[in-house]
Amino acid sequence: MPAVTVSFEVLPGGLPDKATTYAAVDAAIAVVAESGLTYRVCPMETTIEGDYDAIMAVIKRAQEAVLAAGASRVFTLIKVDYDPNGSSIAEKLAKYE
Repeated sequence: MPAVTVSFEVLPGGLPDKATTYAAVDAAIAVVAESGLTYRVCPMETTIEGDYDAIMAVIKRAQEAVLAAGASRVFTLIKVDYDPNGSSIAEKLAKYE
């Protein structure tokens, strides 16, 4: 399968305040950063590119990191761009940078 781009957002549940919520999200972003995949953090979601299965494994670990950071649950929104010819963050943003 060619490279795909996937945007996802983790929403930690059950945390007492904004600072704790942001810390849980930071834990998820750290998992993405450690994955070695190309990614971009945005205000409302993070976009990753690469092998579909590898990305889904990263998302699973990011969810687990949110729970380990103290959330009682995690809601995850996922958007997948699968193009048989491949998909990249750079091609999506080229005209804006």
